[in-house]
Amino acid sequence: MSRADGRYAPSPSGTLHLGNLRTALLAWLFARSQRGRFVLRIEDLDHARSREQYALRTISDLRTLGLDWDGEPLRQSTRLELHRAAFEQLRSAGHVYPCWCSRAEVRRASLAPHAREPHDAYPGTCRRLSARERAERERSGRPIAWRLAGDRRRIAFTDLLHGERAAEVDDFVLWRGDGAPAYNLAVVVDDADQGIGEVVRGDDLLETTPRQVLLATLLDLEVPQYVHVPLVLGADGKRLAKRHGAVTLAERLQGGERIEEVVGWLAASCGLAPPGAALRCPQLMWIPEMAREITSRCTSEVPSKMV
Repeated sequence: MSRADGRYAPSPSGTLHLGNLRTALLAWLFARSQRGRFVLRIEDLDHARSREQYALRTISDLRTLGLDWDGEPLRQSTRLELHRAAFEQLRSAGHVYPCWCSRAEVRRASLAPHAREPHDAYPGTCRRLSARERAERERSGRPIAWRLAGDRRRIAFTDLLHGERAAEVDDFVLWRGDGAPAYNLAVVVDDADQGIGEVVRGDDLLETTPRQVLLATLLDLEVPQYVHVPLVLGADGKRLAKRHGAVTLAERLQGGERIEEVVGWLAASCGLAPPGAALRCPQLMWIPEMAREITSRCTSEVPSKMV
């Protein structure tokens, strides 16, 4: 593993928008500017939402933007044996337990008047079941998810942009009731197996990081450097979506903008280029020197016309 090696790992549940593309560009720049490897991983474990046409569109849009990667794009769904082996390692060590709670039940418990856990944190209901209660749930036929016992451990890590962070880890799902590995397990296993030394992703995932650091530690895997970059928002202050207008690469190009103008806006919105710049991706190889300034210099809102 090299600390310079990075990745971009989108879920193929829709077309990438400018916020996704800015994160991809930053991840690529962090790796390539340090002469590191860069890989593309399609995280397609959510069978209900993943679509092959979105995976193909993602690959096409990233290439059009000017990004490249080492090797062929990896499909996360082809790596279930590796995910299962990590899960069994944790189960053998006594770190996991079965859970029959639905998401709605977890949410109701966290919102109860005397709830001790933060909103949406698991209160440990199934961990405290008696042998009789567990047998009853097994007979019910409800799907079983498997949770890692977080034990409210306080996990600390350092983010390149956000600095020192720490949070208590609840009992979170490792293996879903539909028979698929959960995001936190799969991403930790795949990052380690691919030798990813630096994870650059949106700061909406910052709160999941203590769980992943704990998992890597329990699996005796190296913890990567984390860089959580700001999201692009709409005019209403909410994360970018179709309702905000022309937000995909195809829509911007169809509206008459050139790819250099799109790249220029993505760079300028991070303070990495002057407003109105028209650039190609290789012209931005100096980003590590600016890394600590990205948070304060990012522009959130996408204008109706970028330049």
